[in-house]
Amino acid sequence: MFATSLLVGLGGALGSMGRYWTAILAARLWGETFPWGTLIINILGSFVIGLFATLTVPGGPLAAPANARAFVMAGICGGYTTFSAFSLQTWDLLRAGDWPAACGNIVASLLLCLIAVVAGHWLALRIGA
Repeated sequence: MFATSLLVGLGGALGSMGRYWTAILAARLWGETFPWGTLIINILGSFVIGLFATLTVPGGPLAAPANARAFVMAGICGGYTTFSAFSLQTWDLLRAGDWPAACGNIVASLLLCLIAVVAGHWLALRIGA
């Protein structure tokens, strides 16, 4: 249990650094008027967790030990994705009266992240075939 907790913490640190770097890159590329970095981070994180979960499930094509799954899914993906930042940024858009951007962020985040999980799952099934 302690070893798994350490692995999740290490993965979370790596994921958090990746989130920070991705957000900076997105802000430099597209500006800060819309939370592009958070949207991209959540889409990529959703894709990775869908892909990894399907590939490494017990009995799956690349079955992995529980510690490895915890490191990637709870640690890296948990540290990388930013639902709390998404929520705050959406609230900020609403408070600023930018309802179209807020609603666009909600719809895009939910739909694209769900599609990314499905795409990761689908790719993992193709890899394992």
